[in-house]
Amino acid sequence: MHAIEKIFAKASGREKVTPGEVVTAAVDFAEINDLYLQTIYSFYEMNGKQVWDRERVAFVFDHYAPAPTIKSAQIHKEMRQFAKEQQLRFHFDINAGVCHQVMPESGVIYPGAIIVATDSHTTTHGAFGAMGTGVGATDMATIMMTGELWFRIPEIVEVRIDGTPKPGVMPKDVILHVLGKIRADGAVYKAIDFTGSHVKGLDVPGRMVLCNMAVEMGAKTAYMQPNQKVLDYVSKRAVRPFEVQYNDPGFEYHQQFYFQVDDLEPQVAAPSSVDNVYPISAVEPVEVHQCFVGTCTGGRTEDIAAAAGILRGKKIAEGVRLLVIPASAEV
Repeated sequence: MHAIEKIFAKASGREKVTPGEVVTAAVDFAEINDLYLQTIYSFYEMNGKQVWDRERVAFVFDHYAPAPTIKSAQIHKEMRQFAKEQQLRFHFDINAGVCHQVMPESGVIYPGAIIVATDSHTTTHGAFGAMGTGVGATDMATIMMTGELWFRIPEIVEVRIDGTPKPGVMPKDVILHVLGKIRADGAVYKAIDFTGSHVKGLDVPGRMVLCNMAVEMGAKTAYMQPNQKVLDYVSKRAVRPFEVQYNDPGFEYHQQFYFQVDDLEPQVAAPSSVDNVYPISAVEPVEVHQCFVGTCTGGRTEDIAAAAGILRGKKIAEGVRLLVIPASAEV
Protein backbone atom coordinates (compact mmCIF):
# COMPACT_ATOMS: atom_id res chain seq x y z
CA MET A 1 0.00 0.00 0.00
CA HIS A 2 0.88 3.64 -0.37
CA ALA A 3 1.29 5.76 2.77
CA ILE A 4 -2.08 7.45 2.07
CA GLU A 5 -3.77 4.05 1.82
CA LYS A 6 -2.15 3.02 5.11
CA ILE A 7 -3.54 6.16 6.75
CA PHE A 8 -7.03 5.30 5.52
CA ALA A 9 -6.67 1.65 6.50
CA LYS A 10 -5.66 2.51 10.04
CA ALA A 11 -8.41 5.11 10.43
CA SER A 12 -11.09 2.70 9.14
CA GLY A 13 -9.93 -0.33 11.14
CA ARG A 14 -8.88 -2.32 8.09
CA GLU A 15 -5.74 -4.22 7.25
CA LYS A 16 -5.83 -3.07 3.62
CA VAL A 17 -7.67 -0.66 1.35
CA THR A 18 -7.58 -0.34 -2.43
CA PRO A 19 -8.45 2.49 -4.85
CA GLY A 20 -12.17 2.81 -5.52
CA GLU A 21 -13.22 1.33 -2.18
CA VAL A 22 -15.48 3.42 0.04
CA VAL A 23 -14.57 3.38 3.73
CA THR A 24 -15.77 5.10 6.87
CA ALA A 25 -12.72 6.55 8.58
CA ALA A 26 -12.05 8.40 11.83
CA VAL A 27 -11.06 12.05 11.40
CA ASP A 28 -8.19 13.46 13.48
CA PHE A 29 -9.05 17.14 13.15
CA ALA A 30 -11.92 19.15 11.64
CA GLU A 31 -11.72 22.83 10.75
CA ILE A 32 -14.51 25.17 9.67
CA ASN A 33 -13.77 28.54 8.10
CA ASP A 34 -16.01 31.58 8.29
CA LEU A 35 -17.71 30.92 4.95
CA TYR A 36 -19.54 27.93 6.42
CA LEU A 37 -21.99 28.98 9.12
CA GLN A 38 -24.27 26.35 7.57
CA THR A 39 -22.24 23.66 9.36
CA ILE A 40 -23.70 24.80 12.68
CA TYR A 41 -27.24 24.88 11.29
CA SER A 42 -26.83 21.41 9.76
CA PHE A 43 -25.36 20.13 13.05
CA TYR A 44 -28.52 21.15 14.92
CA GLU A 45 -30.85 20.09 12.09
CA MET A 46 -29.41 16.57 12.39
CA ASN A 47 -30.08 16.69 16.13
CA GLY A 48 -26.46 17.30 17.11
CA LYS A 49 -25.93 18.15 20.76
CA GLN A 50 -22.19 17.96 21.47
CA VAL A 51 -19.23 17.79 19.10
CA TRP A 52 -17.54 14.39 19.24
CA ASP A 53 -14.30 15.81 20.66
CA ARG A 54 -13.88 19.42 21.76
CA GLU A 55 -10.10 19.21 21.13
CA ARG A 56 -10.47 18.15 17.49
CA VAL A 57 -12.84 20.80 16.08
CA ALA A 58 -11.96 24.44 15.40
CA PHE A 59 -13.29 27.51 13.65
CA VAL A 60 -10.89 29.78 11.74
CA PHE A 61 -11.91 33.32 10.83
CA ASP A 62 -9.72 34.02 7.81
CA HIS A 63 -11.94 34.76 4.81
CA TYR A 64 -13.72 37.64 6.59
CA ALA A 65 -10.97 39.08 8.79
CA PRO A 66 -11.96 41.58 9.98
CA ALA A 67 -15.63 41.25 9.06
CA PRO A 68 -16.31 43.47 6.01
CA THR A 69 -20.12 43.33 6.21
CA ILE A 70 -22.92 43.06 8.78
CA LYS A 71 -23.68 39.56 7.49
CA SER A 72 -20.11 38.33 7.97
CA ALA A 73 -19.99 39.91 11.44
CA GLN A 74 -23.13 37.95 12.31
CA ILE A 75 -21.45 34.75 11.07
CA HIS A 76 -18.52 35.40 13.40
CA LYS A 77 -20.88 36.09 16.30
CA GLU A 78 -22.75 32.80 15.87
CA MET A 79 -19.55 30.80 15.40
CA ARG A 80 -17.98 32.36 18.50
CA GLN A 81 -21.08 31.47 20.49
CA PHE A 82 -21.01 27.86 19.26
CA ALA A 83 -17.30 27.54 20.07
CA LYS A 84 -17.95 28.89 23.57
CA GLU A 85 -20.93 26.64 24.22
CA GLN A 86 -19.03 23.59 22.95
CA GLN A 87 -15.92 24.59 24.95
CA LEU A 88 -13.67 24.07 21.93
CA ARG A 89 -9.99 24.00 22.83
CA PHE A 90 -8.95 25.64 19.55
CA HIS A 91 -10.59 28.74 18.13
CA PHE A 92 -8.74 31.00 15.68
CA ASP A 93 -10.37 34.43 15.60
CA ILE A 94 -9.74 37.30 13.15
CA ASN A 95 -6.32 38.05 14.65
CA ALA A 96 -4.92 34.51 14.11
CA GLY A 97 -4.31 34.11 10.38
CA VAL A 98 -4.97 31.83 7.42
CA CYS A 99 -6.31 28.39 8.38
CA HIS A 100 -3.65 26.38 6.53
CA GLN A 101 -0.94 28.32 8.39
CA VAL A 102 -2.34 28.55 11.91
CA MET A 103 -3.27 24.88 12.21
CA PRO A 104 0.28 23.54 11.66
CA GLU A 105 1.58 26.28 13.95
CA SER A 106 -0.79 25.13 16.69
CA GLY A 107 0.33 21.50 16.43
CA VAL A 108 -2.92 19.91 15.23
CA ILE A 109 -1.32 18.81 11.91
CA TYR A 110 1.10 15.88 12.01
CA PRO A 111 2.11 12.82 9.95
CA GLY A 112 -0.49 10.09 9.64
CA ALA A 113 -3.45 12.32 10.53
CA ILE A 114 -6.67 12.73 8.56
CA ILE A 115 -7.49 16.45 8.37
CA VAL A 116 -10.82 17.60 6.96
CA ALA A 117 -11.84 21.24 6.51
CA THR A 118 -14.40 23.37 4.70
CA ASP A 119 -11.69 24.56 2.33
CA SER A 120 -10.52 22.86 -0.84
CA HIS A 121 -6.89 23.83 -0.22
CA THR A 122 -6.71 21.54 2.81
CA THR A 123 -4.51 19.43 0.53
CA THR A 124 -1.80 21.73 1.96
CA HIS A 125 -1.33 19.41 4.92
CA GLY A 126 0.09 16.63 2.79
CA ALA A 127 3.29 18.63 3.29
CA PHE A 128 3.39 17.13 6.80
CA GLY A 129 2.68 13.55 5.77
CA ALA A 130 -1.02 13.96 6.64
CA MET A 131 -4.12 13.27 4.54
CA GLY A 132 -5.91 16.59 4.10
CA THR A 133 -9.05 17.25 2.07
CA GLY A 134 -11.97 19.64 1.83
CA VAL A 135 -15.70 18.97 2.34
CA GLY A 136 -18.99 20.85 2.35
CA ALA A 137 -21.16 21.96 5.23
CA THR A 138 -23.31 18.84 5.61
CA ASP A 139 -20.36 16.43 5.58
CA MET A 140 -18.61 18.65 8.12
CA ALA A 141 -21.67 18.64 10.37
CA THR A 142 -21.59 14.83 10.26
CA ILE A 143 -17.94 14.87 11.31
CA MET A 144 -18.68 17.30 14.13
CA MET A 145 -21.29 14.87 15.47
CA THR A 146 -19.53 11.54 14.94
CA GLY A 147 -15.83 12.13 14.26
CA GLU A 148 -16.13 10.04 11.08
CA LEU A 149 -16.81 10.44 7.37
CA TRP A 150 -16.97 8.22 4.31
CA PHE A 151 -14.13 8.44 1.81
CA ARG A 152 -13.53 6.89 -1.59
CA ILE A 153 -9.93 5.68 -1.69
CA PRO A 154 -8.25 7.68 -4.48
CA GLU A 155 -5.89 6.46 -7.16
CA ILE A 156 -2.39 7.73 -6.45
CA VAL A 157 -0.38 9.73 -8.96
CA GLU A 158 3.34 10.36 -8.61
CA VAL A 159 4.62 13.82 -9.50
CA ARG A 160 8.39 13.50 -9.41
CA ILE A 161 10.32 16.77 -9.35
CA ASP A 162 14.10 16.64 -9.63
CA GLY A 163 16.78 19.31 -9.71
CA THR A 164 17.65 22.62 -8.06
CA PRO A 165 15.96 25.78 -9.36
CA LYS A 166 18.00 28.88 -10.09
CA PRO A 167 18.00 31.79 -7.61
CA GLY A 168 14.72 33.68 -7.82
CA VAL A 169 12.68 30.64 -8.85
CA MET A 170 10.33 29.89 -5.96
CA PRO A 171 8.19 26.85 -5.05
CA LYS A 172 5.17 28.67 -6.49
CA ASP A 173 6.96 28.80 -9.85
CA VAL A 174 7.63 25.07 -9.64
CA ILE A 175 4.03 24.14 -8.92
CA LEU A 176 2.68 26.54 -11.56
CA HIS A 177 4.94 24.82 -14.10
CA VAL A 178 3.63 21.42 -13.01
CA LEU A 179 0.04 22.67 -13.09
CA GLY A 180 0.49 24.08 -16.57
CA LYS A 181 1.53 20.63 -17.82
CA ILE A 182 -0.90 18.39 -15.90
CA ARG A 183 -3.76 20.91 -16.31
CA ALA A 184 -6.66 21.81 -14.02
CA ASP A 185 -8.50 18.54 -14.67
CA GLY A 186 -5.48 16.25 -14.82
CA ALA A 187 -5.83 14.63 -11.39
CA VAL A 188 -9.53 14.77 -10.53
CA TYR A 189 -10.25 12.85 -7.29
CA LYS A 190 -6.76 11.41 -7.32
CA ALA A 191 -4.05 11.71 -4.66
CA ILE A 192 -0.82 13.39 -5.75
CA ASP A 193 2.39 12.11 -4.18
CA PHE A 194 5.18 14.65 -4.70
CA THR A 195 8.58 12.92 -4.87
CA GLY A 196 12.06 13.55 -6.23
CA SER A 197 15.26 15.28 -5.19
CA HIS A 198 13.71 18.77 -5.30
CA VAL A 199 10.90 17.74 -2.95
CA LYS A 200 13.23 15.93 -0.55
CA GLY A 201 15.23 19.12 -0.04
CA LEU A 202 12.31 21.52 0.39
CA ASP A 203 11.69 23.33 3.67
CA VAL A 204 8.26 23.32 5.33
CA PRO A 205 6.90 26.48 3.59
CA GLY A 206 7.96 25.23 0.15
CA ARG A 207 6.31 21.88 0.73
CA MET A 208 3.10 23.59 1.81
CA VAL A 209 3.01 25.61 -1.43
CA LEU A 210 3.25 22.51 -3.65
CA CYS A 211 0.63 20.55 -1.72
CA ASN A 212 -1.70 23.55 -1.48
CA MET A 213 -1.86 23.83 -5.27
CA ALA A 214 -2.56 20.12 -5.83
CA VAL A 215 -6.27 20.85 -5.62
CA GLU A 216 -5.91 23.15 -8.63
CA MET A 217 -5.30 19.96 -10.64
CA GLY A 218 -8.50 18.47 -9.22
CA ALA A 219 -6.71 16.32 -6.64
CA LYS A 220 -8.58 14.97 -3.64
CA THR A 221 -5.46 15.11 -1.50
CA ALA A 222 -1.68 15.47 -1.70
CA TYR A 223 1.21 13.81 0.08
CA MET A 224 4.93 14.15 0.70
CA GLN A 225 7.10 11.76 2.63
CA PRO A 226 8.18 13.87 5.65
CA ASN A 227 11.84 14.92 5.64
CA GLN A 228 13.84 15.91 8.71
CA LYS A 229 12.78 19.55 8.41
CA VAL A 230 9.13 18.48 8.69
CA LEU A 231 9.79 16.11 11.57
CA ASP A 232 11.68 18.81 13.48
CA TYR A 233 8.84 21.29 12.91
CA VAL A 234 6.10 18.89 13.96
CA SER A 235 7.95 17.40 16.93
CA LYS A 236 8.14 20.82 18.58
CA ARG A 237 4.42 21.49 18.16
CA ALA A 238 2.32 18.33 17.86
CA VAL A 239 -0.48 18.11 20.42
CA ARG A 240 -0.54 14.30 20.30
CA PRO A 241 1.77 11.42 19.33
CA PHE A 242 2.07 10.69 15.62
CA GLU A 243 3.25 7.94 13.32
CA VAL A 244 4.84 8.43 9.91
CA GLN A 245 3.56 6.08 7.20
CA TYR A 246 5.82 4.82 4.42
CA ASN A 247 5.07 3.31 1.02
CA ASP A 248 5.47 -0.45 0.75
CA PRO A 249 8.39 -1.55 -1.47
CA GLY A 250 7.24 -2.13 -5.02
CA PHE A 251 4.17 0.08 -4.78
CA GLU A 252 2.92 0.91 -8.28
CA TYR A 253 1.42 4.32 -9.01
CA HIS A 254 -1.74 4.79 -11.05
CA GLN A 255 0.11 7.38 -13.16
CA GLN A 256 3.49 9.12 -13.12
CA PHE A 257 4.74 12.54 -14.21
CA TYR A 258 8.38 13.69 -14.27
CA PHE A 259 9.72 17.26 -14.07
CA GLN A 260 13.25 18.68 -14.13
CA VAL A 261 13.51 22.19 -12.67
CA ASP A 262 17.23 23.07 -13.03
CA ASP A 263 16.53 25.46 -15.92
CA LEU A 264 13.05 26.61 -14.89
CA GLU A 265 12.23 30.31 -15.24
CA PRO A 266 9.84 32.22 -13.00
CA GLN A 267 6.30 31.38 -14.12
CA VAL A 268 3.17 33.46 -14.76
CA ALA A 269 -0.41 32.23 -14.56
CA ALA A 270 -2.26 34.38 -17.10
CA PRO A 271 -6.02 35.00 -17.32
CA SER A 272 -8.34 33.36 -17.14
CA SER A 273 -7.31 29.98 -15.76
CA VAL A 274 -4.81 28.86 -13.15
CA ASP A 275 -3.33 26.38 -15.64
CA ASN A 276 -2.78 29.03 -18.33
CA VAL A 277 0.91 29.16 -17.39
CA TYR A 278 3.88 30.68 -19.23
CA PRO A 279 7.55 31.31 -18.44
CA ILE A 280 8.02 34.98 -17.65
CA SER A 281 10.12 35.50 -20.80
CA ALA A 282 7.10 34.55 -22.94
CA VAL A 283 4.73 37.25 -21.69
CA GLU A 284 4.59 40.96 -22.44
CA PRO A 285 4.97 43.55 -19.67
CA VAL A 286 1.66 44.68 -18.18
CA GLU A 287 1.04 47.88 -16.24
CA VAL A 288 -0.07 47.01 -12.70
CA HIS A 289 -1.89 49.11 -10.11
CA GLN A 290 -1.81 46.83 -7.10
CA CYS A 291 0.60 44.12 -5.92
CA PHE A 292 -0.12 41.68 -3.09
CA VAL A 293 2.22 39.58 -0.97
CA GLY A 294 0.17 37.19 1.14
CA THR A 295 -2.34 34.29 1.18
CA CYS A 296 -1.80 30.62 2.05
CA THR A 297 0.90 30.23 -0.65
CA GLY A 298 2.70 33.55 -0.41
CA GLY A 299 2.41 35.13 3.02
CA ARG A 300 5.06 33.33 5.05
CA THR A 301 8.27 34.76 6.47
CA GLU A 302 10.29 33.47 3.51
CA ASP A 303 7.96 35.14 0.99
CA ILE A 304 8.04 38.50 2.76
CA ALA A 305 11.83 38.27 3.08
CA ALA A 306 12.14 37.57 -0.66
CA ALA A 307 9.99 40.61 -1.47
CA ALA A 308 12.00 42.75 0.95
CA GLY A 309 15.22 41.66 -0.72
CA ILE A 310 13.95 42.71 -4.13
CA LEU A 311 12.62 46.06 -2.88
CA ARG A 312 15.53 47.01 -0.60
CA GLY A 313 16.85 50.45 -1.55
CA LYS A 314 14.01 51.04 -4.01
CA LYS A 315 10.63 52.79 -3.89
CA ILE A 316 7.14 51.65 -4.88
CA ALA A 317 6.28 53.18 -8.27
CA GLU A 318 3.89 56.11 -8.31
CA GLY A 319 0.31 54.94 -8.81
CA VAL A 320 1.00 51.43 -7.50
CA ARG A 321 -0.19 50.02 -4.18
CA LEU A 322 1.72 47.25 -2.41
CA LEU A 323 -0.19 45.19 0.15
CA VAL A 324 1.68 42.82 2.46
CA ILE A 325 -0.46 40.59 4.68
CA PRO A 326 1.38 37.96 6.76
CA ALA A 327 -0.23 34.51 6.76
CA SER A 328 -0.51 34.45 10.54
CA ALA A 329 0.19 36.38 13.72
CA GLU A 330 3.21 34.15 14.29
CA VAL A 331 4.59 35.05 10.84
